[in-house]
Amino acid sequence: MNMFALIASFGGGIIGAYMGALPAFIMTGIVAVAGAAAAMGGGADMTVGFIAFGSYLGPHIAFAGGVAAAAYAGKTKKLGDGTDILSCLNGLSDPATLVVGGVFGVIGFLIHYVIGTVLHLNTDLPGFTVVISAIIARFVFGSCGLIGKGPAGEKREYFTAGKGMVCNILLGLGIGTATGFVYQALADGGASAAAIGSYPVLCFGIAAVSLVFAQAGFAMPGTHHIALISALAAVTSGNPAMGPVFGILTSLFGDFAGKTFNSHCDSHIDPPAFTIFIFTFIVNVLFGTGFFSL
Repeated sequence: MNMFALIASFGGGIIGAYMGALPAFIMTGIVAVAGAAAAMGGGADMTVGFIAFGSYLGPHIAFAGGVAAAAYAGKTKKLGDGTDILSCLNGLSDPATLVVGGVFGVIGFLIHYVIGTVLHLNTDLPGFTVVISAIIARFVFGSCGLIGKGPAGEKREYFTAGKGMVCNILLGLGIGTATGFVYQALADGGASAAAIGSYPVLCFGIAAVSLVFAQAGFAMPGTHHIALISALAAVTSGNPAMGPVFGILTSLFGDFAGKTFNSHCDSHIDPPAFTIFIFTFIVNVLFGTGFFSL
């Protein structure tokens, strides 16, 4: 275990709290794009592993710290809603909220270490950690239970129906088609193995950066789970058609995860992170090309 990285994770969690979970994640996307683009161009990338997915801005540390801090602030009535991952919590002027972010940054680092280095789980480690950390935060600071408590007698919805489902299918189809067939263009164009290997991270980063529009108040969906897994499936299988197939599957599964874990709740459990760790495992098993994790 790198003790410097462990200590740094406390700071990363505070960063996620003072920025807010989503703004910190957008910064993760910016650094991921820069690092992946450098790697695809043949340069040395020192940003993705150490910064975008390390103790500075790693989702399992900064985003997870921001999620936990928001849940705490909601419980203590300092924030109107503990599911609020957009607000900059520094505006609360509450040291305890920032400390909670730092503590959960450390918790995220330790969970990541255990599931990756000790248990060697064959899935995406940051995504799995984000989910575990959010579940811990919900049970510590929330009162809704794992899947929320709706009004008595109300029928629970686990999928968006009607035109909403059609839109989700088209969203997955569109992103998956783009990621899958751009991969094939790269391969046919003689891109190096290193460039192709960095391509899913670039797709993830672009989708993460697009959430700046959600932060600005527009109806921008989270799509990084779709972009990452569809690109990963195309790359690892060598078949661009796997892009749209897994794009549709991850879009629908992400909707299911959101309806299941974030309906009638008082904290945030991230549907894209849940989707990423489930489908990274599936892709790793199906296509057998070795372990992949951001």
